[in-house]
Amino acid sequence: MKTMKSALAVMSLGMIASANASEAPKKEKRTSDPSRPNVLIIYADDLGYGDLQCYGAKNVETPNVNRLADNGIRFTHAYATAATSTPSRYSMLTGHYSWRRPDTDIAPGDAGMIIRPEQYTMADMFKSAGYATCAIGKWHLGLGDKTGTQDWNAQLPAALGDLGFDYSYIMAATADRVPCVFIENGHVANYDPSAPIEVSYKENFPEEPTGKDNPELLYNLKPTFGHDMSIVNGISRIGYMKGGGKALWKDENIADSITAHAIDFIKEKGNEPFFMYFATNDVHVPRFPHDRFRGKNKMGLRGDAIAQFDWCVGQLVKTLEDMKILDNTIIIISSDNGPVLNDGYDDHAQELLNGHSPTGELRGSKYSLYEGGTRVPVIVHWPQGKLNKGENKTVLSQIDLVASFAGFLGVSMPKGSAQDSFNRMDNWLGRDMTSRPWVIQQGYDHTLAIRVPDWKYVEASTFPKMKPRGAYVETGCAPVQQLFDMSKTYEETNVAQEHPEEVGKLHLLLEMIRKGNYNELPANEMP
Repeated sequence: MKTMKSALAVMSLGMIASANASEAPKKEKRTSDPSRPNVLIIYADDLGYGDLQCYGAKNVETPNVNRLADNGIRFTHAYATAATSTPSRYSMLTGHYSWRRPDTDIAPGDAGMIIRPEQYTMADMFKSAGYATCAIGKWHLGLGDKTGTQDWNAQLPAALGDLGFDYSYIMAATADRVPCVFIENGHVANYDPSAPIEVSYKENFPEEPTGKDNPELLYNLKPTFGHDMSIVNGISRIGYMKGGGKALWKDENIADSITAHAIDFIKEKGNEPFFMYFATNDVHVPRFPHDRFRGKNKMGLRGDAIAQFDWCVGQLVKTLEDMKILDNTIIIISSDNGPVLNDGYDDHAQELLNGHSPTGELRGSKYSLYEGGTRVPVIVHWPQGKLNKGENKTVLSQIDLVASFAGFLGVSMPKGSAQDSFNRMDNWLGRDMTSRPWVIQQGYDHTLAIRVPDWKYVEASTFPKMKPRGAYVETGCAPVQQLFDMSKTYEETNVAQEHPEEVGKLHLLLEMIRKGNYNELPANEMP
């Protein structure tokens, strides 16, 4: 992180040379102004509704998250927009439903940029309001112009700097996909010129070992299905990679690395408003936490990964406290989709649950249209904001974050941007308990569901009931329209035949939203 350290040195020298006492009060005023709080979004990966202690988790302790929940708002009916990673992240950062485009499915590691440089993003919005902006951790939204054409040995011509982020230190995709290197401001971090990087999602490179052909080299984790291509750090991945050398990550150090870079950014930018998108790899596969956590939880590696996520939260909060800016920092903790247990590696997550339910009382999981696929934990903490603390049952969607913060900061967004996002900031701050009239949920195969306060409608789909490849989980799909009574927590009985009028009404509402005809919706059905 040479650039940031150099900037710190220059800043310190400048402060000493000027000895201008008038600057200190000015900076203190900016950090304590409640109209311009810092914003920190901590986005977990595959963390379920029931995976945190404050949401009733068994067999794992999350004291740092609990502390934020106890002193903030814990939402119980908040939703990601999709049951998979890339679509949820795209929608949250752009305010635009991913299903409106054909290229927002789970992205390979060599995907071209899914959020295009010309699109308006949450980072653009904060930057226009005078915030320093950064993205740290898992990205999974593509880099470069076109899929499979990146030169990983040079500066990428299109990266997060084109999307409003002043600084970025990211994983191109997920830890189970190559390339297994961090990208800092569009260039491979710690690049090793003696080991040039080549990446392919089509064929292996000559004489490069794979998990399929060389299982004896898998000394950290073995796959259960797929994930048997190139080997990095004793773990085989999806995709083929050659080279990397000293730039290759070690899975057990990923959380430490992203947390250290996040802390450096906060320390550098703490005297001005900042927006940080901090996206962890925990608890996504391959789960191989640092030795401080590994082997410590009765649920095995998945429990260890949850504890490691909580540690990351604690480190960031401690930094904010040490800098005396915690009180005026809005912290939002959430997840990109629901949980999954066996998602390709032999970590015994299913066998070691020991009574823990990753989705709590909800049905479904990652990939699913049932509630467990998209209803996620959401905690909001902001001491200076005078939140209405405690459990909150207001229905929220992550799609509204862009417009909500724009409204809060008085930012005028360009016409046509964030078209699916609405200003519901009073909901996020617990000041208005009026639920969003509806939320849209996207399943693995692009099938959509719409949830209103009393009902949930799932459109008919030819996709199988169980996911046919990879994780064997319920999709929530059926060849008939489905209607569920949302007064019942577990979606067990399809009552569509008993309530044809509700089915017709919700089908029509979903089609109007799909076409973007918001101006035609009745006032009581507008977000």
